[in-house]
Amino acid sequence: MSTTQEPIKRIYPLAVHNDFVFTSSPRDFTVEEVPLYPFSGEGEHLILKVRKKEMTTWELLDTLSAYLGIKRRDIGYAGLKDKHAMTVQYLSVPASFEAKIASFRHEKIKILSTTRHSNKIRIGHLKGNRFFMRLKKVLGVQKAKLDEALRWVEVHGMPNYFGHQRFGTKGDNWSEGKRLLEGSLRMRDRKTREFLIGAYQSYLFNAQLAKRMELSLLLQSFSPEEAARVLELAFTLDEDIAAQPHFFKLLPGDVMMHYPFGKLFYCEACEKEAERFARKDRAPTGLIPGKKVKRAQEAARAIEARFDADIALQGSRRYMWVWPEDIRHRYIEEKAHYELSFFLPKGSYATVLLETLKGGELML
Repeated sequence: MSTTQEPIKRIYPLAVHNDFVFTSSPRDFTVEEVPLYPFSGEGEHLILKVRKKEMTTWELLDTLSAYLGIKRRDIGYAGLKDKHAMTVQYLSVPASFEAKIASFRHEKIKILSTTRHSNKIRIGHLKGNRFFMRLKKVLGVQKAKLDEALRWVEVHGMPNYFGHQRFGTKGDNWSEGKRLLEGSLRMRDRKTREFLIGAYQSYLFNAQLAKRMELSLLLQSFSPEEAARVLELAFTLDEDIAAQPHFFKLLPGDVMMHYPFGKLFYCEACEKEAERFARKDRAPTGLIPGKKVKRAQEAARAIEARFDADIALQGSRRYMWVWPEDIRHRYIEEKAHYELSFFLPKGSYATVLLETLKGGELML
């Protein structure tokens, strides 16, 4: 069991400090879901392309289920979308409700289009999301610094932390999940219990990623021996690791995955894997602790084990590093606005990209 107790400070690769203001609001933040595959146009499920604002996905589902007279679980969805944003996502309902859906009206919800498909939409059935974010008070040299940081991200990518949204309004719901595991907190509602323990799983992943980020940063300025001593590592780092072409350094025994999807495998010939990682062909994964999940080996496991836990829920692996795609930006000098759009794979957080550009955590 991990002994980690404190909130995690997310560590970022760029030694910059970009000042800007970002407000999570429907005007300044939009998200559009990108489906995993094209819908067939035929079948027993009605696919709704839905735009919402100032509502959680749960509130959206509750509104539609009440209107249709069905249970929430009868509505398919691929993922949860931000409340304080203008979001577009796809839902599925039984096709028998097509006529009733045509009459649906709501001040915060608009059904943009409908089609049909043979399958219900399931959690995770999306390729990713397109984002638009408006940054304000970008003055003087800050515009040039943002341009430079974006160029770095286009080439090198970004750490794939879980964003602050995962941890509740106060950022501490993970601690309740930890208490549930320890037995100092009891809760009968299974879904809430699993949600809070899931937040603790995410917290442990972030803690592991932050430690690996710290190692990669140290290797930019210190020798492998010095970096190992600072981090109190129980293994030896060699010069080959420090010489890897990518900022984020692979370790022997890392669990890798072909990018943007593929099978898991161990990093054995790390020098060759590091070259493929730099070409965006594969990426290292971090542990989301739980049952039936592949653990790292060797040096990678020595760090990962610090953030492992005995959790009865299903465990998994998550990319520790991802690459934003289709990055576009526009500077409106008279308003000091910096408008930014990009695509991220599913499960990645747009606010983490902003923090990468800022060089530190956002105050939201």
